[in-house]
This record gives sequence, C-alpha cells and structure tokens, in this order.
Amino acid sequence: MTAKELVLGGHQNSADGDLSSLAKIYHPQCKITVSGNHKLSGTYIGFQEFTEKFLSKLNETWPGFDLEIQKVVSDETDVCVFVKITAEGLSTESIHHFVVQDGLEVEFNIYHDSQRMAEAAR
Repeated sequence: MTAKELVLGGHQNSADGDLSSLAKIYHPQCKITVSGNHKLSGTYIGFQEFTEKFLSKLNETWPGFDLEIQKVVSDETDVCVFVKITAEGLSTESIHHFVVQDGLEVEFNIYHDSQRMAEAAR
C-alpha cells in the first residue's frame, strides 16, 4: 500500500466514523501538530491523545464540522491533503501533511488559518 493510499484510507475511516480502523494506521508515538493559537491547537502524541483532546471536541468547538478533500500531493513518504473545512460560521482551507514510514503514520501536521478557526470556535 502506498503512503497516499494509507492516508486516503484513513480519511475514509474518519468520514465513516470508524476510529478503530483509523487508529491502526497511526504509529503509537505519532506526533500530531495542530498549528495556530486556538483552544485545540497544540501537539498530541499518539492517536489516543489526539482522539481524546482533539477529535472528540471537533463538533462542540465547530458545530457541523466537515471537511472535503480538494487535492492530494504525495511521494513515497509524505502526503499533503488540501481540504476545505466548513462548520457553522466557518469556511476555510487547510493542508494536512502526513509522514508515513513502514506502513504507519508517524507524523501529522495540520496547517490552517488559525485566526479564522479561533474566531469560529465555541
């Protein structure tokens, strides 16, 4: 499986609400960094911490949160997914950068307009 296939499979797991399958593609010490200065910004280590402190709070922070993939650029290890994010009072774009090694995501960086995200956060 290519890095791109792994990442896009993870996006599909997330869209389907299948967090157990999504968790399987993350290295136990995966470093997840959410850029910016809003209440969910920061660095998370491992999928468990990311789920508890970020994913579980998406809809309460940005009601109606949704993302749509616009474009994907990848090589053997790095995958950049360009997405459109919408929620109540929010419409912006973001780049999700994944680093894949040995069939697992070892790094995930979320780059977005953090000012817009902070303004729309509840």
